[in-house]
Amino acid sequence: MPPVRHRLRSAAAYALCCACVAVAGPPALLASRLTRRPGPVLAVGRFAAAWLRRLLGIRLRVEGLERVVAERPSVYAINHRSNVDVVAFEALYPKCPRLRGIYKSELGRIPLLGPALRMAGFVPVERTDRVRALEAVDDAARRLTAGDSILVAPEGTRAPASQLLPLKKGAFVMAIKAQAPVVPVAVFGAADVMPRGRWWAAPGLVRVVVGEPLPTAGLSLEDRDSLAAAFRVSLERLLRT
Repeated sequence: MPPVRHRLRSAAAYALCCACVAVAGPPALLASRLTRRPGPVLAVGRFAAAWLRRLLGIRLRVEGLERVVAERPSVYAINHRSNVDVVAFEALYPKCPRLRGIYKSELGRIPLLGPALRMAGFVPVERTDRVRALEAVDDAARRLTAGDSILVAPEGTRAPASQLLPLKKGAFVMAIKAQAPVVPVAVFGAADVMPRGRWWAAPGLVRVVVGEPLPTAGLSLEDRDSLAAAFRVSLERLLRT
């Protein structure tokens, strides 16, 4: 049985999240539509993320931030253990304000949240539909070519154990199509704070460590498997440090 304070803090965090979507969401979405800029929506998202983390007692430490280059569109690829892994976006965004993410298409059907994600430039992916999944990869590649960076979890779902799951190829295809580097990002401690299958979070430290970029210049789609293998080696090396 979790301590009562952990459950109360988690319930308060969910309430804050709903309030941000319901109260701050509509004016931010309207402002973004009128200005045709994602800034207002992103500002509300950053505010909510920062206060949710503080409310839950999650401390964030970032290492290797010098490897995040705003002027260099990149695919930032993380290991996925927990819903708390989204703090990687908060960790990288200040250095890379054109960072966008991939999200499950189911979230896009939530009122206000779905339109806000689309307005912010995040890319929906339909995991059960191969054709639409490939369209999402192409959409992400176009955003990379236009100057955005993409945050993605190549495992596709949360891993129940400490090892990496088999990697989906979409992240590496989009990187090759845009000739953008793949940057491994290791997330430590998220599964201790909120493991898979648990609704409440415990206070703790989450470390985000940015690794060396893997270049894709000159690679073709035939190289996607070798790029994925090189990424796996790099990420596993980071996770062992």
